[in-house]
Amino acid sequence: MLLLAAPAASAHTELESSTPKDGARLTRTPATVELVFSEPVEPGDVRIEVAGKRLAVSRGGSGGDAVRVTVPKSTGQDRLTLVWQVLDMEDGHSTSGTLSFPLTAKAPADTAPADTAAPAVPQPNGTVHTAWITARWVGYLALALYVGGLAFLALLWPQGATDRRTRRILTLAWAAGLAASLLTPGLQSAYGAMGTFADVFRRSTYADLSATEVGVVAACRVLMWVLAAVVLAAVLQGGARAARSPGWRVGALAVALGLLRTTGMTGHNAEGDHPGWGAVADLVHLLGVSIWLGGLTLLLLGVLPRRRPEELSAVVPGYSTLAGLSVAAIVAAGVVLTWQVVGSFDALVDTGYGRLLLVKTAVLLLVSSFAQLSRGWVRTRLDIAVLLRGDRATVRPFVHSVAAETGLVLVVLAATSLLVTSAPGR
Repeated sequence: MLLLAAPAASAHTELESSTPKDGARLTRTPATVELVFSEPVEPGDVRIEVAGKRLAVSRGGSGGDAVRVTVPKSTGQDRLTLVWQVLDMEDGHSTSGTLSFPLTAKAPADTAPADTAAPAVPQPNGTVHTAWITARWVGYLALALYVGGLAFLALLWPQGATDRRTRRILTLAWAAGLAASLLTPGLQSAYGAMGTFADVFRRSTYADLSATEVGVVAACRVLMWVLAAVVLAAVLQGGARAARSPGWRVGALAVALGLLRTTGMTGHNAEGDHPGWGAVADLVHLLGVSIWLGGLTLLLLGVLPRRRPEELSAVVPGYSTLAGLSVAAIVAAGVVLTWQVVGSFDALVDTGYGRLLLVKTAVLLLVSSFAQLSRGWVRTRLDIAVLLRGDRATVRPFVHSVAAETGLVLVVLAATSLLVTSAPGR
C-alpha cells in the first residue's frame, strides 16, 4: 500500500532563466550569476565551468530551484561563457547548455586576443548509454517473465510448477531481474554524470546515488527482488499445492505489485498535468505486458512441448481470454500514458520521442495480427488437436504463431527501453 501511494518522480530539469539574462551585453564580468531551473535542484547536482575551470555553486536567493555561482574576474576577453550541467537523479538524464555574455569593454592593445569560441557542451558517454538501454531491456524482460510466469501458474497452470523448463525460466528471470536492478542505477548515474563505463563499478558512484530519490527507489527495487526469491522458493518447493494456496497467491501478488511499482517510479509517467493518472496507467501497462509476455513464454516453452490433451484443453482457452484482457489493458493504459507524456499531436510526429513511440505502436499492431491468428486457431483447431492427443503436425501452426508473437513483443520491450532512457517530446 505504501508503494502504491508513493508519488511518482517527475523528470528533466531545464534551465528557465538566468540573471544576468543569457546574451545580455555587459560592461564588465559580473560578480555572480544566478540560474533558475524548472524544478528544485541541489547545488551539488549542478556543475558550472568557465574556461574549463569548475566554479563553486551555492543555493540562490529565489528558492530551491535557483543556484548562484561566483564568477572570477577576467581581463582581456570580450565574451564570458559559462558551461552548465544539471543532473536530474530522478530519471538519470543530464541536461546541459551554455550561457554567453558579450563584454563591451575591450582588451588593451598589448594583450593577446582571447579565443572567443564557445566551449563544447559536455555529452554523455555513448557506451554507457547503450549499456543502460540494454540493462533496462533485460530488467523489463525479467520482470515480465517473473510476474507473468507466476500469474500463469496461479491462474491457469498450477501443475506447471513441477515442470523443469518452467522452473528454469522463473529462476533465470529472477536472477536477471536482480542483476539488472543492481547494475542499472550505476549505469544511470554514470551516464548522467558524463562518466565512463569504469565509473559504473566505483563505490563512489553508488555512494552518491544513495542520497538521491532514484537511489532510494533502486534500493526498494532490490529489496523487492530479494522478497521475490522467497516467493519463488516457496513455489519451487511446494509445487502445484503452493501455486494453488491462497497464502502463496497473496504473497506473490504483493511482491508483483511492488516490483511493478518500483520499476515505474522513475519513468516518464509523471510528466504532464496529471501524474496520478500517469502512475496508475503505468502500473496497468506493466502488469498487462507482464501477463501477456510471461504467459506467452510459458505457453510456448512449457505447455505446448508437453502436448498433453488435458492441459491444452484447459490452459490454452484460458490464456486466450487472459491475453485478450491484457492487450485491452495495455492499449487503454498506453493511450493515457501517450496523452500524459507527449501531450500533443505535433509532439507525437515532430519529435524523436514521438516517432519512436509510433514505431512501438506499429510493432504492437503487427503483434496483434499474430495474436488474432492464434485466437483463430484456438476457436477452430484446438478441439481437433485435443482429439488427436496433441499431434505435432496439428499443433505446429499454433506454435509458430505464438513464437512470432513472443519475438515481436521482445521488440516492443526494446522500444520501451529506448523510450524510458530518452527525453520526452512535448
